[in-house]
Amino acid sequence: MASTALVPWALLWLLAAVGSAARARTRRELSPGLYEHGVFDAGGSYCQRGDVCCRGRDDGCTVPYLDTICYCDLFCNRTVSDCCPDFWEYCLGIPAPFPKAPGCARSGRAYPSGATYRDNCNLCTCSPGGQWQCEEHACLMDGDLIDAVNRGNYGWRAANYSQFWGMTLEDGMRYRLGTFRPPPTVMNMNEMHMAMDSNEVLPRHFDAATKWPGMIHEPLDQGNCAGSWAFSTAAVASDRISIHSMGHMTPSLSPQNLLSCDTRNQRGCSGGRLDGAWWYLRRRGVVTDECYPFTSQESQPAAQPCMMHSRSTGRGKRQATARCPNPQTHANQIYQSTPAYRLAPSEKEIMKELMENGPVQAILEVHEDFFLYKSGIYRHTPVAEGKGPKHQQHGTHSVKITG
Repeated sequence: MASTALVPWALLWLLAAVGSAARARTRRELSPGLYEHGVFDAGGSYCQRGDVCCRGRDDGCTVPYLDTICYCDLFCNRTVSDCCPDFWEYCLGIPAPFPKAPGCARSGRAYPSGATYRDNCNLCTCSPGGQWQCEEHACLMDGDLIDAVNRGNYGWRAANYSQFWGMTLEDGMRYRLGTFRPPPTVMNMNEMHMAMDSNEVLPRHFDAATKWPGMIHEPLDQGNCAGSWAFSTAAVASDRISIHSMGHMTPSLSPQNLLSCDTRNQRGCSGGRLDGAWWYLRRRGVVTDECYPFTSQESQPAAQPCMMHSRSTGRGKRQATARCPNPQTHANQIYQSTPAYRLAPSEKEIMKELMENGPVQAILEVHEDFFLYKSGIYRHTPVAEGKGPKHQQHGTHSVKITG
């Protein structure tokens, strides 16, 4: 016969109480209170907007609040409060027991002290005193300058470019150009003159891609690599090789080969000299962009190591001694150029050279309004003069002229 054990009812109650006390607290109960530093957005509508006031405890009685949630149930009104800012006034009809935290307003919304937002290239921070404090950098994209150019009669139109939005003017000059001013030895080179009749009339329009179809290459995007010295040199050499070989060779030469391997007096994605680039192209040569693709999208303090080497095969010719950095291609032929020459600073002679021999390379001084250019004939404008010195900057750039 089985025996039955009797336990006093008082002991059962005690065991139940101990079990209850050992119950794990929920995540809500363990979370810190929302108002250690005061009530943010004290005038905001939360419980009222959702028309919710819940009795007792209801963990589903929530409303989105800043980057978290707040509650509109009676349980929220405890020592560690997670009530919505308007719970006390809307649900209980009493003032909030916490002080109002100073904050800032923007576009009809309230933000706590320390909150930030970006206004183009400037970071704005909500100060403890409840005021937005913004940086005062000159931005690369400036709506006032765009409007001023388009209102004026300057012969060209300006536009906003989203890829430049958020960059400072200083960043644009530092990362989007990248050609050093030519030294006196280059500026004193003998000028090549084109044979022209004094009354020779040149066509009003000319496009190299129309005269030499399939031999004029599309421009590559240098990104935030200040390497226009390498890009413009590789671009002009690519077209010239294609034209002078009558289309038998149409290489798109690698700017990355120049950026990484032409290191004598050059600074890769932090700028370089055109005379050095042409010297390297003549004496060392480069491979195609397909073989050695562009990877330096951002300016980097340390140049990427050179991954293409060559050796002399006699008579000035060279042969690659390394495989293509791009494992998808094996064509590592080295292309070299003839010596570069300087044209006379005559628009007609430059046009004649372009028409007869192909695209040319040009150096230009870039001002703050150049980044806004959309169409027309660009000329530097005075639209930034009224905004102060920090809105007026200039740098040196190099480009390929195709028409």
